[in-house]
Amino acid sequence: MSKQFLQSKNEGDKYKFFMKATQLEQMKEDYSYIMETKERTKEQINQGEERLTELKRQCLEKEERFQSIAGLSTMKTNLEYLKHEMAWAVVNEIEKQLNAIRDNIKIGEDRAARLNRKMEEQQVRLNDAENKYKDIQDKLEKISQETKARAPECMALKADLTEKKRTFNEAEVLYNRSLNEYKALKKDDEQLCKRIEELKKSSDQSLEPERLERQKKICWLKERVKSLQDQENSVNQEIEQFQQAIEKYKEEHNRLRREEFDVKQAMNYNQRQLKELKDSKTDRIKRFGSHVPALLEAIDDAYRRGHFAHKPVGPLGACIYPKDPELALAIESCLKGLLQAYCCHNHADERVLQSLMKRFYPPGTPRPQIIVSEFRNEVYDVRHRAAYHPEYPTVLTALEIDNAVVANSLIDMRGIETVLLIKNNSVARSIMQSQKPPKNCREAFTADGDQVFSGRYYSSENTRPKFLSRDVDSEISDLENEVENKKAQIVKLHQHLSALEKDIKHNDELLKRCQLHYKELKMKIRKTISEIRELENIEEHQSVDIATLEDEAEENKIKMKMVEKNMEQQKENMEHFKSLKIEAENKYDAMKLKINQLSEMADPLKDELDLADSEVDNQKRGKRHYEDKQKEHLNTLNKKKRELDLKEKELEEKMSQARQICPERIEVKKSASILDKEINRLRQKIQAEHASHGDREEIMKQYQEARENYLDLDNKVRTLRRFIKLLEEIMIHRFKTYQQFRRCLTLRCKLYFDNLLSQRAYCGKMNFDHKSETLTISVQPGEGNKASFNDMRALSGGERSFSTVCFILSLWSIAESPFRCLDEFDVYMDMVNRRIAMDMILKMADSQRFRQFILLTPQSMSSLPSSKLIRILRMSDPERGQTTLPFRPITQEEEDDQS
Repeated sequence: MSKQFLQSKNEGDKYKFFMKATQLEQMKEDYSYIMETKERTKEQINQGEERLTELKRQCLEKEERFQSIAGLSTMKTNLEYLKHEMAWAVVNEIEKQLNAIRDNIKIGEDRAARLNRKMEEQQVRLNDAENKYKDIQDKLEKISQETKARAPECMALKADLTEKKRTFNEAEVLYNRSLNEYKALKKDDEQLCKRIEELKKSSDQSLEPERLERQKKICWLKERVKSLQDQENSVNQEIEQFQQAIEKYKEEHNRLRREEFDVKQAMNYNQRQLKELKDSKTDRIKRFGSHVPALLEAIDDAYRRGHFAHKPVGPLGACIYPKDPELALAIESCLKGLLQAYCCHNHADERVLQSLMKRFYPPGTPRPQIIVSEFRNEVYDVRHRAAYHPEYPTVLTALEIDNAVVANSLIDMRGIETVLLIKNNSVARSIMQSQKPPKNCREAFTADGDQVFSGRYYSSENTRPKFLSRDVDSEISDLENEVENKKAQIVKLHQHLSALEKDIKHNDELLKRCQLHYKELKMKIRKTISEIRELENIEEHQSVDIATLEDEAEENKIKMKMVEKNMEQQKENMEHFKSLKIEAENKYDAMKLKINQLSEMADPLKDELDLADSEVDNQKRGKRHYEDKQKEHLNTLNKKKRELDLKEKELEEKMSQARQICPERIEVKKSASILDKEINRLRQKIQAEHASHGDREEIMKQYQEARENYLDLDNKVRTLRRFIKLLEEIMIHRFKTYQQFRRCLTLRCKLYFDNLLSQRAYCGKMNFDHKSETLTISVQPGEGNKASFNDMRALSGGERSFSTVCFILSLWSIAESPFRCLDEFDVYMDMVNRRIAMDMILKMADSQRFRQFILLTPQSMSSLPSSKLIRILRMSDPERGQTTLPFRPITQEEEDDQS
């Protein structure tokens, strides 16, 4: 420990060692135990208060029982009358239930008839859509068959054209090869003639000076070629850099063009919206289209003339108003195209309305949807199938709808009674996806227009309501700001595009210059290489005999004639194959044109087929919708009829039971549940009175016992409260005393530690942190080594052991234990440190003779002074190889000899 204690023990372990040695830890544990006991006592007080409340209630019940004995007969009479009322109250409630069930069955039968009519109308529309789809499909099939019939012929023409092209290309290759061979032979002939002339002129002159001049010129030309090639590589790199820059600028230019187009599209859309909103400030109907007011006037005029059985209602968005403006976007996202839809009473009215719409909606433009449903003056009763949430409304409850036809149409087409509106997106996800959705709820919409299902989530593309917003001025202001922002954005894009175009133009000019320079360098290189070859050819062939060259020239001319004849033959073949290729191309192009014409005829039919297919799917979905509603409605209706039969039987039984109890019918105003509670309460009172009737003394005795128990417990609770209050005051005082005592011990320990270190001219300090429960010890041996004041690892083994002994002696000075034990304290000390440490320990032992000090060390203690107070026990060396130590009792003589 003496070697490692100050270095390896962490600060928390040192602090715990200090607390345990001074018994402060025991005081702290005692304080904690007392505080835990106090908390348990508080819990007992709380339990006693609860028990006190229960005893008080029992006491009051006993007192009430005692006082209620007198009214027993009156209570029995009242109980009989309440039984008579109860019997006929049950009959009244069953009759009310029967009437409600009959009304529901009547409404259900009427609705079943309407659903049957809608099913028939939907089937007619489905048949029409399927017939239209079949006609278009037949036309497409006919065109497809014709195209397939022409396909083999087209493939054959294409194969023939490919073969003709291949033959022509081969002939052209042969012709070009012959032409190139002829040109090469002609060039060789010219060079041979020129060489022969030069040799004839220079045959009698000395050739050595000329050869040296040619060699010199060849070297100069080669150096020039190398310089030109270096310039060529440099210019080529510049060309590549300019091309990359131009390509980059063009990509950026195209991207900005696309961005400009998108911004212009968005700005045009915002301007159209802004115009519509400004027009709708004076007329709300214009929100649904500029031609809608004129259409509504035409509808009014046609209705006055009697063309409609019932005046059509619409657009539906103009007939509804959101109660909360913040939910306008959510409602629009839910209803979508239904906001512009119209409702008609029957199909005759629908045809009249369609004829009116043709005047205001040009062909090819989308028309509003027309919903055909019989007009009713009452809104559907959807309470049994509507979604419910205590905090969030459905679309039906969030709207103010004055017209029942509008409400019923939205219920039929969209099921608005089953769609919740939840403003917060995360709350909507939690309600619909993290837990089971509310009953009857299929989906929900957020204030941002997002659609939430139990397993899916779809974000809205719109950011503001278009039809249902009430604050038009605010929307106009927002749109004007957006338009201005778009214009500013377009201006910036134009500026950026102009800068890019200038950069592209500048780089194009630089690129053209580089390319021109590159071509000039290429020409110079080729010309220089040609000069080098000519000079080398002159030098190589000067020694050739003129006669040999003339023979070679003659042979070359013969070859030229043969190649020229072959070239003419190849040219004739090439022209023949070219005419065949052009003829095949014309045939293939004609066939391809016919097939393309058939494809062009099929494209609009495919679009019509897609529309017809979509219409068939819509009609099938509509039919399935009505089938599901009819099936659900019939099941509900049959269930109601069965319930009606059971209720009628139940009514007969209850009527016979009521007549047995009370033959004459009583008019009852209270409900059966209220009467049942009064009867039960009265019965309990009567039973309680019966249990206590005739034993008044027992009731008095129970009342007195309950009162005494209550008062006794109340007294105990008050006493415990006073005790807890006194205990808190005492513990606060004790804790302050504990802190003061800990502070005193800490100060004493520091002083003893400094005093003991100073005996060897050491300096040190001990820092106690009681909040974090840490103890930091630092020692400086001597006065000069200031740098190692806080580095305990810099101390030698003896210095650390001495510091540890000082720390232990400081703790002994403030500890109250009667025994002091220390093991191997001087193992790593030198003789000086060991002598000083032993003197310090002996001095402390001499000053504290009422305590016993036990020291264990492997060192020799022969230098210690002889004294009656010091007793030295020496152990013999163990035998090597033995497995157990030979311990035995020591005699008094041996003990005296050793001492």
